[in-house]
Amino acid sequence: MEKDLKIALKAARAGVAKIKEYDNKSLNTREKGHHDLITDADLATEKVILDILKEHFPEDEILAEETADKDSLTEKRTWIVDPIDGTTNFAHNFPVYCVSVALWENRQPKVAVVIEVNRNEEFTAVTGQGAFLNGKKISVSDTSNPRDGFVGTGFPYNDLSLVDPYLKLFRKLMEELQGIRRPGAATFDLCCVACGRFDGFFEYSLHAWDVAAAALIIREAGGVVTDWKGEEGWLFGQRMVAGNPDMHAHLLKRVKEYIPEELRENVG
Repeated sequence: MEKDLKIALKAARAGVAKIKEYDNKSLNTREKGHHDLITDADLATEKVILDILKEHFPEDEILAEETADKDSLTEKRTWIVDPIDGTTNFAHNFPVYCVSVALWENRQPKVAVVIEVNRNEEFTAVTGQGAFLNGKKISVSDTSNPRDGFVGTGFPYNDLSLVDPYLKLFRKLMEELQGIRRPGAATFDLCCVACGRFDGFFEYSLHAWDVAAAALIIREAGGVVTDWKGEEGWLFGQRMVAGNPDMHAHLLKRVKEYIPEELRENVG
């Protein structure tokens, strides 16, 4: 996996360099769905990343946000790419957005790279080898009491079907946690769980490219990742709970209490 990680880093870093070419420039922005933005930077960045991956691994499959034509994996080696997670942040010059590159094989994560562009934070993981931030090993927090809990979440912009129960859940967690934040890029939120900044995370309306890399980083950092049923359907299921073991258990418990069973079902 050493070569895989090396090329994943090369591709992600090239993506970051391409994104930075667009700083302080007028972006061509359009909606590809309800409140779902795409910019010319997304397209150019994805091309740079995919060109590098295809050059080194021409036989591998690719699932990338802007060019994906499927929502499933085979057992073949597959690169899952998000060129800019946090496009809305990027388009508004709000400084939280990431490049995400993951390698999956046999429907399991093998290699992960997430780079937060403005902080130049490189999160990496290889299955069985731990998780790292800029080369230093990281781990999830040891927070166990919800009163001390600091968690991340997201407010889905293109799926309002769960808003009412979600807000009831949100209110309950506001009452019992120390704080909840919404940076606006799920990959970054999840990496913050991996390095102990956040104790946990929950969100719905997520896509495979939002979570494919960061979930491995959390697991290699000692954390837990599941869907809203406490199962493994999170990659395409669009629902995720993550955290250190104690905080994951607490968040999942609250999700099951406040979100009706039929709304906890995976979409994919």
